[in-house]
Amino acid sequence: MLKNAAQTIGDLIDKQNVSFISSIDVEGFPYTKAMLSPRKREGIKTFYFTTNTSSMRVAQYRENPKACIYFCDKRFFRGAMLKGFMEVLEDIESKEMIWQEGDTMYYHKGATDPDYCVLKFTAQSGRYYSNFHSEDFIIE
Repeated sequence: MLKNAAQTIGDLIDKQNVSFISSIDVEGFPYTKAMLSPRKREGIKTFYFTTNTSSMRVAQYRENPKACIYFCDKRFFRGAMLKGFMEVLEDIESKEMIWQEGDTMYYHKGATDPDYCVLKFTAQSGRYYSNFHSEDFIIE
């Protein structure tokens, strides 16, 4: 039994350098993409990622904000899926909040680059897998 989801899953997330995000296309099919770890997280409820405003994923989230994110610890064969909603943020405060030195490699105009945006994921529930057992949980 998962005693402290926030701590157990938070620890798993913090040790990963890859995450997976999923969106829904116009035909209702899921699309999954590997991403770098979230730039910022608030517990296991809110996560912030960077991406290109012009990306297919951003268009899909604007059309349908339903999303999930997944973190996998392949060493111990455990993982956590979080289900919720993804927002596309383009305000300068959000962009500067997660901007890092070196991001100009991708966004040449800096934090004001129109092709740079923030994906804000807000989780509602999740599913944790460990030791050949899965468990659903609600995020408050």
